[in-house]
Amino acid sequence: MQKNWYAVYTKPHCEKKVSLSLTKKNIENFCPLNYKRSRQFFTSKPLGEPIFNSYVFVKSTDSEIIKLTKQLNDAVSILYWKGKPATIKEEEIMAIKEFTLNHHEIRLEKMNSTSNAQETDITYLMDGQMLLVKNRTMKLKLPSLGFTMVAKLPEEKLEEEGFWRNKISFGNKELILPS
Repeated sequence: MQKNWYAVYTKPHCEKKVSLSLTKKNIENFCPLNYKRSRQFFTSKPLGEPIFNSYVFVKSTDSEIIKLTKQLNDAVSILYWKGKPATIKEEEIMAIKEFTLNHHEIRLEKMNSTSNAQETDITYLMDGQMLLVKNRTMKLKLPSLGFTMVAKLPEEKLEEEGFWRNKISFGNKELILPS
């Protein structure tokens, strides 16, 4: 049987706990975390919060995923689409992993089904994923989840042939944009 990625809906604030219990059972899972600086008194430390509230992504077969959610205490159900467990594309999971590795303070926006990239946006296609760059922010569209991940770009400029250009890294690829 072919393994696919599924979204498991968890109880509120139990994403890390479900991910840990899946890891203990040697089941491939992914809980993307957003690292923000937490300021307490005179210190600040990075704090990892789940990007997708109440969701953990699990790689499994159709029959195993249904049994699995019944075995986990903090899992509520699976995300369904048209009466079947909703599958998430492998490319989107890989893009989420890469995006979370390279960016911090990420936020989610719901995708509008009618809106497309405007002509003023700079659009790039990298590894099959649509990246939008506008006003020093990078957006990654995730159509199977219905969300767009948004992160601010770090300030890094290059001087090339007398012109300033912005350098953007996404994984092992780099884009150089005109200012």
